[in-house]
Amino acid sequence: MQQISDITPLREIRRKWQNDGKTIAFVPTMGNLHQGHLHLVQQAKEHADIVVVSIFVNPLQFGPDEDLAAYPRTMEQDKAALEALGVNVLFTPKAEDIYSRGLEKQTFVEVPGLSYMICGASRPGHFRGVATIVCKLFNMVQPNIAFFGEKDFQQLQVIKAMVTDLSMNLQIFGVPTVRESDGLAMSSRNNYLTAEEREKAPALYACIQKLSENIELGRRDFSRLIQQSVDELTEQGLQVDYIDIRSVETLLSPGHEETELVILAAAFLGRTRLIDNIQVTLK
Repeated sequence: MQQISDITPLREIRRKWQNDGKTIAFVPTMGNLHQGHLHLVQQAKEHADIVVVSIFVNPLQFGPDEDLAAYPRTMEQDKAALEALGVNVLFTPKAEDIYSRGLEKQTFVEVPGLSYMICGASRPGHFRGVATIVCKLFNMVQPNIAFFGEKDFQQLQVIKAMVTDLSMNLQIFGVPTVRESDGLAMSSRNNYLTAEEREKAPALYACIQKLSENIELGRRDFSRLIQQSVDELTEQGLQVDYIDIRSVETLLSPGHEETELVILAAAFLGRTRLIDNIQVTLK
């Protein structure tokens, strides 16, 4: 596995792959890799000749009171895991190269509508930061396909919309959420949980599972179901940011004719913000 930090050698090796007719898969990450990330890499290996993984903790997607400084960084551990999986290139750009004119002067990419609702309402500017860095990384790596986890469902929809709107020549794959044995969605931020909080954390998934079962049984009083879910999580010590039921395709409130829905949820346990989702098909 090669580790490359500069754009020029990355583009040189990319040109060689292209001349050799290789297909290139890309997995962008912020590091502190867990089994969810590694599953994305395994999926990428099954679909392409070459796999590139990036590690870059992107300051543009963190709010002023968020955890940029504390975000876990485990580069040597991450490199060993990626090398063991047979990744071809680990791309580790530096912030001063990515944002050479500074964050204040950075040209940005924004997907209107999708970026402002749900998580976007709670974290203003977050998806602008995500779309900007992913667009820049796509321009640097120039992959044929890219892989993202469905745990960050709204992020996945934002990226798909950006790729379509900007006529990018690549395909986006969403990969199902990888979970711990008790149902908790794997996340780098789970490292922030205390032992007591870790015991409570699976309640979020259990709650939206129950909500999905009620919908599948035919209940359509969504507002009441959501409020019941909020009350249950609050009683268990979670501070709910939101629970909502949306259309999979648009992330808008579903109309009567919609059959593909997604339950989206976010809640705080101490300083840790957990997010999760479940897709539901109406019959």
